[in-house]
Amino acid sequence: MATVTPAGSGTSPRVLVVEDEPAIAQAIARRLAAEGWTVETVGDGLAAVPAASRMRPDAVVLDVMLPGIDGLEVCRRIQAEQPVPVLMLTARDDETDMLVGLGVGADDYMTKPFSMRELVARLKALVRRSERARAAAAVAVQAAPEAPLVVGDVTVDRAQRRVVRHGEEVHLTPTEFDLLVALASTPRTVLTRERLLEQVWDWVDASGTRTVDSHVKALRRKLGPDLVRTVHGVGYAFEPAEPAEPAEPDGSAAG
Repeated sequence: MATVTPAGSGTSPRVLVVEDEPAIAQAIARRLAAEGWTVETVGDGLAAVPAASRMRPDAVVLDVMLPGIDGLEVCRRIQAEQPVPVLMLTARDDETDMLVGLGVGADDYMTKPFSMRELVARLKALVRRSERARAAAAVAVQAAPEAPLVVGDVTVDRAQRRVVRHGEEVHLTPTEFDLLVALASTPRTVLTRERLLEQVWDWVDASGTRTVDSHVKALRRKLGPDLVRTVHGVGYAFEPAEPAEPAEPDGSAAG
């Protein structure tokens, strides 16, 4: 376990880096410290959960393949104790791994090898989104309750961050919820991947469009494949189910 603090004084964002390859962990720590972050690194899954509990980080960089317990289980345990933005690292460009990671509470993922500049940009965006969500929640407590967003058979309670479809609650990660709100707020309107990146991730870079695609797939897996339409080469549109037509009266009643 190692801690790297930035030069200078004052409060700096805290990040926990969970990576079993020392060279990668040290490179991430040095770059983030240079950007003003306080960084703690651990090299196995078993050490990561108590480290997160003690450190209370503003974000976590988490490798999927770890000794002890894997990154997916680490993410699940950390999120059960305290919701925190998690950026997962995977050595395989495997969409199944990515969807499973999003399903246990990760907010974003990157495939090795990756750009340090891009990693820093994504972490900053995750922390900004988290801070905005906390600020909005604090304002919502004092303000009049915001009416739920009802689109077709989907109800999105933005105040309580709950989603119901077909009368059953659907559990979404924070990023999945924000993506659903962005899409459902303008039903049947096509939103480009770049616009969704800016609106949901607060990050403008075309290289992140696959992140959008994977989160859409995660939404479809949880809410059903029929709600989000792909517009090839452009983006996505929320397509609420049409209300059922009333049954025609049966004119064969006995006279």
